[in-house]
Amino acid sequence: MKKIDRHQIIKMMIKQEKLGTQKEIQERLEKQGIFVTQTTLSRDLREIGLTKLRKNNQIYYIVAQETEEMNLVEFLAKHIQSVARAEFSLVFRTGLGEATVLANVVDGALDDRILGTVAGANTLLVICRDRAAAEEIEGNVKERMA
Repeated sequence: MKKIDRHQIIKMMIKQEKLGTQKEIQERLEKQGIFVTQTTLSRDLREIGLTKLRKNNQIYYIVAQETEEMNLVEFLAKHIQSVARAEFSLVFRTGLGEATVLANVVDGALDDRILGTVAGANTLLVICRDRAAAEEIEGNVKERMA
């Protein structure tokens, strides 16, 4: 099966069910006769741009591009554990493996206050245009964090 076809199937599954783990996705794929390694599935999820959403005490994957109806600050506040600022840069702590997906969302938001991102496994560095932009985003995110 071509990767693009597998990606479409995964997106459809995510939209139809609230799947919270890679194992659940892998099991659904296997029921359809699609067998992939955990490494391949992890790469697929990253390429598709999936992120986990926490809502009503439930955690499940969503396609990051579908968060556009949600303000960037609100989205970050729901998906990070902490935020710290150093001059014009923000450091967000995330769950393990979530920083890259959040970086894709931030980069895709095209917020003119943000110049770019660098992501590790659980740390997202957001480089802002200036100190005022960093202070504004930091304050807004902290205000909305649960």
